[in-house]
Amino acid sequence: MQKALTIFPVLLAVALLAGCGGGGSSAKLSSGDVAVVGADHISKNDFDALMLQAKQSYTKQGKAFPKQGTTEYETVKGQAVTLLVQQAEREEKATSEGIKVTDKQVDTRLVQIKKQYFQGSEKKYLAQLKTQHLTDKQVRQDIRAQLISEAVFNKITKDVTVSTSDVHDYYVGHPQLYSKAQTRDVRHILVKTKPSAQSIYAQLKGGDTQTWCKLAKKFSQDPSSKNACGKLTVSKGQTVAEFDKVAFSEKTNVVHAPIHNAQYGWFVIEPLSAVHPRSTTPEKQVSATIKQQLLQQKKNQTMTDWVANLSKEFCSGTKIKYQVSYKPTSDPCASTSTNATTT
Repeated sequence: MQKALTIFPVLLAVALLAGCGGGGSSAKLSSGDVAVVGADHISKNDFDALMLQAKQSYTKQGKAFPKQGTTEYETVKGQAVTLLVQQAEREEKATSEGIKVTDKQVDTRLVQIKKQYFQGSEKKYLAQLKTQHLTDKQVRQDIRAQLISEAVFNKITKDVTVSTSDVHDYYVGHPQLYSKAQTRDVRHILVKTKPSAQSIYAQLKGGDTQTWCKLAKKFSQDPSSKNACGKLTVSKGQTVAEFDKVAFSEKTNVVHAPIHNAQYGWFVIEPLSAVHPRSTTPEKQVSATIKQQLLQQKKNQTMTDWVANLSKEFCSGTKIKYQVSYKPTSDPCASTSTNATTT
């Protein structure tokens, strides 16, 4: 059910960039913890809720959830723990940078979700929570984490800009995105054998439209044009070479003798219009779109770099502690150390 995907953005964000714990000393692990990150305790209840979401995701995809003790299960388990650690790290970092999310902000976002997906019905909302085996408290925790992530992103990327020169360089460097090849209106019939093509050619040389429609519908092997009397508009360089040559070099309203292509068969082609010239979209018409695209790319890269630096910062100390059997098999801090050594 798609509604759940929006309600629980953090629980389902299993592909977040890698992070890890570290930097300073951490609180002591308690029996109910999976891990601690600084002063933040990650409880087994949080872990169990995330694993339940993973199970439901598998079920929706028609897949069996990995059995405990298998390599696949340990991979999912490690991803869940890592995600919870990442969330705690970002919240701690956000707090140190003065980013705060109030209960009112959480309430406002939750109201928006209820209006958008449940027509403002509390009953429908609670029914969805029951289906997802979640509590209102858990949803609010997830919303808070999402709002923190958004606030971090906005703060980290607020000074990112794209210059006119950047836009121009991109436009010049990607001409294929803003130019349109030559085109021509044609009609054709595709068949498998030469005798069939020659028979059709003989009947079409008179140029009667009704004959084209009748023969195309009856014999053509091209599903995209057979019911349109064989008509289509082709772009230069976008069809097989034999077809392309005839389509863009022969006279208008003259049926060309059958041509052969090893992959498709035999074509009978008639150009119907003059060749429409190549065109290019002016830079000024696409500059705003290019700027927005480049801006988003630069912001995403800035955030990626920030996360990488955060990872290094936390991994450099002893701020994270895992409960026995909950440390991810693939330790993000280990990979960070390796990368630091080899660069």
